[in-house]
Amino acid sequence: MDCNFESICLKPESAVPQAPYRFLTDEETDFLKANSCIADDWRNVWVKDGFNPKRVFQCRFSGIVRLGNFEGRFSLPGGIEKKAGVRYATLHNVSVGDNSCIENIHNYIANYEIGENTYIKNVGLIYVEGRTSFGNGVEVCVLNETGGREVPIHEKLSAHEAYIMTLYRHRPDLISSIASLVDGWRCARTSSVGHIGSDVMILNVNTVKNVRIGDSARVEGCDVLDNGTVDSNASAPVFIGNSVSCRDFIISSGAVVDDGANLLKCFVGQACHLGRGYSASDSLFFSNCHGENGEACAIFAGPYTVTHHKSTLLIAGMFSFMNAGSGSNQSNHMYKLGPIHHGILDRGSKTSSDSYILFPAHVGPFSLVMGRHVAHADTSDLPFSYLIESKNTTYLMPGVNLKSVGTIRDAQKWPKRDKRTDPEKFDHINFNLLSPYTIQKMFNGKHILEELQRVGGMSSDDYSYQSAKIRNSSLVKGLRYYDIGIRKFMGNSIIKRLEGMTFTDDSQIRERLVPDTAVGSGQWVDLAGLIAPKSEVDRLMNDIESGKVTSLEEINAAFADMAANYYTYEWRWAYDRIEEFYGIAPSEITAAHICRIVREWQDAVISLDRMVYDDARKEFSLSFMTAFGADGTREDQLQDFGQVRGDFDTNPFVTAVLDHIEKKRALGDELISRLENLI
Repeated sequence: MDCNFESICLKPESAVPQAPYRFLTDEETDFLKANSCIADDWRNVWVKDGFNPKRVFQCRFSGIVRLGNFEGRFSLPGGIEKKAGVRYATLHNVSVGDNSCIENIHNYIANYEIGENTYIKNVGLIYVEGRTSFGNGVEVCVLNETGGREVPIHEKLSAHEAYIMTLYRHRPDLISSIASLVDGWRCARTSSVGHIGSDVMILNVNTVKNVRIGDSARVEGCDVLDNGTVDSNASAPVFIGNSVSCRDFIISSGAVVDDGANLLKCFVGQACHLGRGYSASDSLFFSNCHGENGEACAIFAGPYTVTHHKSTLLIAGMFSFMNAGSGSNQSNHMYKLGPIHHGILDRGSKTSSDSYILFPAHVGPFSLVMGRHVAHADTSDLPFSYLIESKNTTYLMPGVNLKSVGTIRDAQKWPKRDKRTDPEKFDHINFNLLSPYTIQKMFNGKHILEELQRVGGMSSDDYSYQSAKIRNSSLVKGLRYYDIGIRKFMGNSIIKRLEGMTFTDDSQIRERLVPDTAVGSGQWVDLAGLIAPKSEVDRLMNDIESGKVTSLEEINAAFADMAANYYTYEWRWAYDRIEEFYGIAPSEITAAHICRIVREWQDAVISLDRMVYDDARKEFSLSFMTAFGADGTREDQLQDFGQVRGDFDTNPFVTAVLDHIEKKRALGDELISRLENLI
C-alpha cells in the first residue's frame, strides 16, 4: 500500500506531486478537455513524463488522481485488442499504474491504487468508504453459531492456528494473546485507500467495496465483493466468477470461487474451490477444500474437506480429509437453548448418502458413517471404523476400514490433488495414513476392546460402548485389524531407522535405535492436517501466552518447524512403544529380535494388502456388473464391463497392490540378510 498516496488523498488542497509524478502541462490539460474530460481541479491530476493524453477521454476526475503511461495493449479472447488508457470513467482519489486499462465504469472508482497492466471494464462501482481492514479481523463464529468460538480471520491464517483458536477455549490467556496478535495485523492492514494489484482483470462486476485485490487475480461477472481480501499473486492467481457474492471474507492464493457461490463471513484457504451455487456462512475452508451445490454453516473445514451434492448440509462440524455423501446432514439443535452443539469427524471420515448425525458427537479417524445416528457416540479412540445404524441403534465395526480399497485410494490421491502453487504455504499437511496420532488410537482401541471383552465375557453377543453396540464378531476382528495396523507402523519405523547400515554386533543396533531427540514421547494431536507431538504444541502455546512469541509469522514458523521434524519426532514415539508392544526393552534388543519383528511386519503388510486385494476384487464381481451390457447376453455384459471398467488383473490399483507386496517382502528380506550373521 502506498502510504504517501493515502496521506495526500486526505489533504488534496495542499498536495504536491512527488517523483515520478508531475503536474499536467497546459497543452496536456487542453488536450484532455478536448477529449471531453473534466476535473474539479486540474492541479490535482498528476502524470508521469511520457504521459499520452490521447489515451484518456470522457473521464471525470476529483480528489487526487495519478495517471501512468499508457502505451501497452491487451489481447482479449476472440482476437480483440484494447489499448491501455482510461475511458468513460469517473475517478476520485485513484492512482492508475502504467499500461493499465480502465473503461466503461458505470458509476465510479474511488480511493483506490491500481497496479500496472491491469484491465478493468464494465464495472458498476469500486470504492473504499472510510477506513477498512479489508476483511482482516472479521470474527467467524465457527462450530457454535451463537458465538463463543470466534476465529478472527486474516491473510496469514493457517488451519493449525484456527484449530487452536477454536478448540482451546479452556486457555483464555492463549486465546487473548493470539487475538491481540491478529488485531496488530489488522491495524497494520487498515487503510482508507484500497489496492488492486498488477496484471489483474476485472470484468462485468457490479460492486466492489472495501476490497483489496492482489496481483494476477481475475474477477469476472461477480455480483458483490464487500469487505475482504483477494490474496492473489502471480504464482497462485485467484479466480472469482459469475454471480458470486462475498461479504466479510478472505480468499487465499490459488482459490476459485465461481458459479453463484454465496459467502458471508468466510475464510477460503489456498487452492480451495467453491462453486455451483455453494452457500456458506461463518465457516472456515482450508487448503484444497472443494464445495459445490450444497450448504455450510459454522463449519471448520480442514484440508481436503469435499462436498459435491446439492442436498448436503454441513453444519457446526469440524472435518478434514472428509468426503460428504449426498444428503448428508447434521443437527446442532439438541435442546431448546439454540444451535449450541457441535461435532467432530476426525481426519479421513466419510458420510454415506442420506446419513445424519445428531451433535454432539465425535467420530474417530478414517471412519465411515452410514444411516441416522442420534445417540451422541464418541468413537474417537476407535479409528478406521464403520458406524452403521440399524433400527435407531448405532452399531460399531472397529478397524474394518483399514482394509478398505477406498481408504487406501484416498491416502494415495490426496498428495496428488494438492493444487497449491504458492511458494508460501500456510497449512502444513501430513498425509500419512499411519502415524503416532492414529497408532496411539489403535493402542487405545485395543485396550477398550479387550476391556469390553473381559467385562462382558468372551461369549457375549453384543457389547455396549459410548452409546453404540459392538457385535462379538466385530470386536474380535477389530482386535486383529488394530494389531495388524500397529505391527505395520512399528515395523516401518524400525526398518527405516536401520536402513542402509551394516552392523557388526547387537550393541551397534541398539546404539542406532536410540532416538535423536527427547521430543515426541506421549500424546500426539492432529491440528487440522498437521500431526505433531502435543508437547510441542503446548510449548508453542506457552510461548504465546508468555509473550515470547510476538507475531503471527513466528506462530507459522513454529508450525513449519513441527512439520519439518515430523519423522524425527515419530521415531521417538515409536521407540518408546517397543517394549509396550513387543515386550522387549530397547536396551536389550538383539538382531534376533529385529528379525522376528521384521517377519511379523512382513506378515502384517502382506495380510493387509491381501485384504485390500480381496476388497478390490468385489468391484469386479457379477453383482457389480448389473446394468452393464443392456439388452445383451451375459457375454455382452462381461465385455461391456471390461470395456468400461477394465480387467481385474490389469487394473492399475490392483497391480500396485501386488507390486507393493513384493517390494515390502524384498525390503524385509534385505534387512534380515544384513542381520542374520549376528544371530
